[in-house]
Amino acid sequence: MVSTETLVKRLKKEAVPSVFPWTNTFASPSSLQRATRKTRREENKSGFDTDSDTSYEENNITEWNEEFDSLDVGSEIYYTAEKIEDSESNLQNNQTATSQNPVTDSDSQTQTWPALCVEKFEDDPAGMKFYTGLQSHYDFTFVLASLGEAAYKLNYLYFRSEQLSVENQFFLTLVKLRQHKTNFELSRLFNISETAVINIWITWINFMYHQWQEINIWPERDLVRFFSPYNFRRQFPTTRIIIDGTECPIRKPRSPIAQQSTFSSYKNRNTIKILVGATPGGLVSYVSPSYGGSTSDRQILERSRLMTKCDHGDSIMADKGFNVQDLFAPYDVSINIPTFFKKK
Repeated sequence: MVSTETLVKRLKKEAVPSVFPWTNTFASPSSLQRATRKTRREENKSGFDTDSDTSYEENNITEWNEEFDSLDVGSEIYYTAEKIEDSESNLQNNQTATSQNPVTDSDSQTQTWPALCVEKFEDDPAGMKFYTGLQSHYDFTFVLASLGEAAYKLNYLYFRSEQLSVENQFFLTLVKLRQHKTNFELSRLFNISETAVINIWITWINFMYHQWQEINIWPERDLVRFFSPYNFRRQFPTTRIIIDGTECPIRKPRSPIAQQSTFSSYKNRNTIKILVGATPGGLVSYVSPSYGGSTSDRQILERSRLMTKCDHGDSIMADKGFNVQDLFAPYDVSINIPTFFKKK
């Protein structure tokens, strides 16, 4: 244990201890100066004058206090309070106006759209073609107009969809057809629920089928020959249509009978089969109704009216699976298929 005397000896000679009870609190000159300045400040605040001499530093402090007292601080605070109240009222008014019109920006006055909508592709032909297959926004409006005024008076599957405009509902349908996006992804891109996506999708698919079914897409023979490539006009001048079957996978039905009729041995899964025909120039001119995946190509041709659409002397080009010359012979229509080789 170190004694008090030892501690005192270890201190510097010029050091003045102030933590001991026997030392004078105001023994240090700096302490005296601080105490004097404190007294002066208190006297200036209370409004009393002193006759004692002050140092240069104390005079500066006194002058600063006098200048501060001469300021009209109350009026400044009152004026500032009025400005704060005005700014708060303006902020509330701006917030109210913003809540009433949340879709516009104050600077550019640009409407805020969902992540994916048709308005963003008015000047973006590449984006329009990527998402819908149409060349431009003009083509999009033209195809929508071909559906007529009934597109604005639809009877929806579940409920009337008012979250999206008619243009964006049609755009959503084309995006799903072109990109095969899931309902979950489309709901996030268009800021709607998955149920709304299903409601729009099923309603518009059925509507487009019934509307465009009335359009005659079968071209005349002269138009087919005019737009045919040079090789077709030279080697196969009578070709009216090129046909082939295509299969689309579907979800496995619950009914055993439906499972049997839609199961395709070629695809090894449940599908629907459609007969599609195109002109030599590439125009899709025939689409048959849908059949189960187990239906053969010959059965689809027997049930179709393709032989009645062709004129006398026309020819149809198909692959080896369409060995149906006997079906078209009575109509004077020939079938061009690849040659059958032995064991092939």
